[in-house]
Amino acid sequence: MNKVLLFGFLLFWNLGFSQEIALLKYNGGGDWYSNPTALPNLIRFSNQYLNTRIKNKPATVSPGSSDIFSYPFIHMTGHGNVVFNDQEQENLRNYLSAGGFLHIDDNYGMDKYIRENIKKLFPNNPLIEIPASHNIFQKPFTFPNGLPKIHEHDGKKPQAFGIFINNRLALLYTFECDLGDGWEDYEVHNDPKEVREKALKMGANILYNVFNN
Repeated sequence: MNKVLLFGFLLFWNLGFSQEIALLKYNGGGDWYSNPTALPNLIRFSNQYLNTRIKNKPATVSPGSSDIFSYPFIHMTGHGNVVFNDQEQENLRNYLSAGGFLHIDDNYGMDKYIRENIKKLFPNNPLIEIPASHNIFQKPFTFPNGLPKIHEHDGKKPQAFGIFINNRLALLYTFECDLGDGWEDYEVHNDPKEVREKALKMGANILYNVFNN
């Protein structure tokens, strides 16, 4: 994709005309399709409380497709292996460098695979732990301790890591948190109302950060 088109996408997003999100369909055997009710529930919550205008059904995009440039927010999740070929790496790198945003939510089991791929995407940009003082934890909902804990796995604290490009958070990796599980329908995990609400509010903060920066 040439620079003219890239800047066109940036202008389109910054003017607020595009508030659509997509789910990343990747290769490698990991279940990219897990948490099928998560994004629709997050969209409904965001449209209700943030007055966004996101379509109820998120799109599905592949990392190597030019279609990713149509979405300012792309979500990725799963439990297992992740593989990006060279063309997919370049396309994702161009997308993120042009103003796109990728949220990777470890659904438990993808950590070692996704860290390897992030390092290949940005070998000179290390993952940085995002402090609780960052805007993503401050508005519109406040999380004074940073990323909330939604599901327990290995007894580790929840952590948010990021790749920053020109001081802009372009890639967010949420670990030991399982936000997507908290976005799912109640009967999927039987999470208490307050836990689901916490997860949805954190997800809304992520969307707010994307659409307002």
